[in-house]
Amino acid sequence: MTSSLAHYRLLGRSGLRVSPLALGTMTFGTDWGWGSDEADARRIFDAYVDRGGNFVDTASNYTNGTSEKLVGAFAEGKRDRLVLATKYSLASAPGDPNSGGNHRKNMVRTVEQSLQRLRTDHIDLLYLHTWDGTTPGDEIMRAFDDLVRAGKVLYAGISDTPAWQVARMQTMAELRGWSPFVALQIEYSLVQRTVERELVPMARELGLGVVPWSPLGMGVLTGKYSRADLTPTARSEGGRRDMVVGLGAVNDRTLAIADAVKAVAKKLERTPAQVAVAWTLCSDAVAAPIVGARTLAQLEDNLGALDVVIPAELRLELEGASAVDLGFPHDFLASPGVRQIMTGGAHIEARRT
Repeated sequence: MTSSLAHYRLLGRSGLRVSPLALGTMTFGTDWGWGSDEADARRIFDAYVDRGGNFVDTASNYTNGTSEKLVGAFAEGKRDRLVLATKYSLASAPGDPNSGGNHRKNMVRTVEQSLQRLRTDHIDLLYLHTWDGTTPGDEIMRAFDDLVRAGKVLYAGISDTPAWQVARMQTMAELRGWSPFVALQIEYSLVQRTVERELVPMARELGLGVVPWSPLGMGVLTGKYSRADLTPTARSEGGRRDMVVGLGAVNDRTLAIADAVKAVAKKLERTPAQVAVAWTLCSDAVAAPIVGARTLAQLEDNLGALDVVIPAELRLELEGASAVDLGFPHDFLASPGVRQIMTGGAHIEARRT
């Protein structure tokens, strides 16, 4: 475990160096009724960069474009040392069918807008934000490659997309000599481990660095929600709490996992948030979890995860409380009987990638 943002990692199968925690900026701007104003956002940004952090994550639609504008303003004078990541896909003009989606037209249009907001001539890492289910994979990969060849994008990434589609497009890019994906951004935390079925193993095998979003399970793993939030009368703030509860992130299962995190945090004399983020860093597939903070105090607390070492026995406690069934074919292939007939009883060490 590293205790420094300046202890950099390679992003996937690339030579790009990124900090072990990325700064999420979805909270930059108050356009959505919650988030950080410009002064607080600058303090958060500067604190992250001053500690050696270089991996900044935003998106074209975050706070209606304000996030990108603030990141662009804050990055002035520091641009070359930063890895700026943004995303395209989500609709920007209601009623205009081409203002959203994964297609070339929306990709190119959004990139031009992002370049202006970020005050830069290139985007270090561009993600496809969410899978639209309609755009052909070859159109997407060729459009990414064209932007890379034009120098407007340096690396391609993908987020929130089925594993089989990602694998298909990655293979297509490799066979055709197009720019491949180097990063996979997915929801991954102790309350969301279903990605361990296909997405995480795929990323490890195909050279994509996993960049988890919401490593705190939409805040549930910080311990700030309780079973009182399950009742309708508790939902009265009209802000982020209502959104999190409304999305179903607060339920008996997630609250039980949060209790397990709190118990481990108490044993380690750490905060639950630090333990939750540190757990994601235990995976060799993870490049850099995204930590988003609304206040400087929240950022400081999250950065403390870099100092946390979770002993094996406590890691087992966390993973036991949060385990998910891998399902077929994984459970079938791992069963003793199948292993016996596959190997003939011989011990075979798995290939290291």
